[in-house]
Amino acid sequence: MTEVIDHPRLGEVTLAQSPRARRVSIRVRATGAVRLAYPFGVSRRRALAFLDEKADWILATRERLARRRAALPPQLPPAEQKTRIEELRRAAREDLPERIARLSAATGLRYEKLSIRASRTKWGSCSGQNHISLSLFLMTLPGHLRDFVILHELCHTVHHNHSPRFHALLDRLVGGREKELSRELRRYTIL
Repeated sequence: MTEVIDHPRLGEVTLAQSPRARRVSIRVRATGAVRLAYPFGVSRRRALAFLDEKADWILATRERLARRRAALPPQLPPAEQKTRIEELRRAAREDLPERIARLSAATGLRYEKLSIRASRTKWGSCSGQNHISLSLFLMTLPGHLRDFVILHELCHTVHHNHSPRFHALLDRLVGGREKELSRELRRYTIL
């Protein structure tokens, strides 16, 4: 069930009560759009109270994202943008299948299927069936961060969540550098 409300401090906020939600969570998109997701069993009032508690964090996150957007190069004209995406798609098809196969073999973490998409919301994802999807925009990252994203998704083939065991596995696979690499990755934006 989804609805849009007009919050007094945050403006338009999308509320989504979902059977997939495990806890109350807030997502701030690069555009500044806010989505509050909460599970059945949590009242709308409690979810909105959580939103109010996090209003300062949301405003600070919007500001940080706006500064990051302002620092990006100007948007390419549509024809050039299409050409750029096709270049990235070709590069991704050449690089990512070999890269994930190498990391899968090195770690023993197996996936069922790989797809490469023009996703602008996530660097990668792993389904419950261990199908890994990678964004072609990974090609804008340095190689070590591409490996980090792929290892993150491979760890989801064992732990389909972000539990302490998931983070422990990922941290071990990256030589104790998970937090450092996560911070570095956050400095990049999907174009």
